[in-house]
Amino acid sequence: MRQTPVGDTARLKRRYRAEKRFKCYALSAVLLAAAFLVFFFFDIISQGYTAFFQARIQADIQYTEQSVEMPLAAVNEEMRSLVSRGRLRTIPLEVKANPELMGTTQTEWVVATAEVDQYLKDKPNQLKPKQQRIVDRLQEEGRAKLAFNTGFFTNGDSKMPEIAGIFSAVIGSVYVLSLTLLFSVPIGVMTAIYLEEFAPDNRFTQAIEVNINNLAAIPSILFGLLGLAIFINFMGVPRSSALAGGLTLGLMTLPVIIISTRAALRAVPDSIREGAHAVGASPWQVVWHHVLPLSLPGILTGSIIGLAQAMGETAPLLIVGMMAYIPDPPSGITDAATVLPAQIYTWSSASLRAFGERTAAAIIVLLAVLLTLNATAVFLRKKYERRW
Repeated sequence: MRQTPVGDTARLKRRYRAEKRFKCYALSAVLLAAAFLVFFFFDIISQGYTAFFQARIQADIQYTEQSVEMPLAAVNEEMRSLVSRGRLRTIPLEVKANPELMGTTQTEWVVATAEVDQYLKDKPNQLKPKQQRIVDRLQEEGRAKLAFNTGFFTNGDSKMPEIAGIFSAVIGSVYVLSLTLLFSVPIGVMTAIYLEEFAPDNRFTQAIEVNINNLAAIPSILFGLLGLAIFINFMGVPRSSALAGGLTLGLMTLPVIIISTRAALRAVPDSIREGAHAVGASPWQVVWHHVLPLSLPGILTGSIIGLAQAMGETAPLLIVGMMAYIPDPPSGITDAATVLPAQIYTWSSASLRAFGERTAAAIIVLLAVLLTLNATAVFLRKKYERRW
């Protein structure tokens, strides 16, 4: 029986040890990445979940001529530094809409200031000792509490963090992403079909393919400069509008959709095409009736991933002016608008401490949407995947 030489045995043992070390390094890298991911989610959630609750105080609101002219007069002096001015500023509008309120006193739960909110959440705040004693007394009497912050989802942006919300940014995001989808998907899919099914293999098409691959890898801020030059300066699209943002993100998403669509088309076996040609189908009928339906799941998956990537972009929108203070939601695609990533950026640079938790809360909402989109893409790919 042939025996393994001593030198070969030693080399074999070294290879096995090297293989074990490589597996150990790979497992360590996976665990390290998972640890960073867990830490990221824990940090964001621990900072942001408190923004979903807002301090409220039970106060007597007096509807008088004096309070209409000077809203601070609607509450007694003790409450003036505790009740949000954002709530008191609505008194003239309420009286105008319902004149019967004039001369009455209404007891209601009102939004408290950001400092009171931070105090009830045991966070750093600038309340004076006297104000803290008042809040403690109100809390003991059951007149101060933390309630679910519906205003975070129904209000627009505000300079007062206690009434600031993401509604305007969400509506702006819907407008922008809808325009991105309408602009990039048809053009991207048709471009991919031409390049994959009809274009001749020459230097011109090869140059186009190289440029498309390069465009998918360049920094996104360059697409913002391109959008500024083409859509705003040349075509006259209103600056800061959802139309400008949607077209700019559409340019950025085009390479991703083209590449993913070509991969989906390429995955369809040539036997499908040859069989369709054999029964007399034209090249366009082959694509429209056979290749495109079979590749549709992959095209849809790539489009969703491209849309998710566009939703998280901020740099291109900064160039086209969608970083402005927008308290009201846009009523059309040409109105000034902002998007959720831009809202997050604006809040993160605000000086007031209370905006910090709202920044984290908005990130949680954005992550939830992005994870949902990616999960949908994975589900569709698994559900409709075909193995040839």
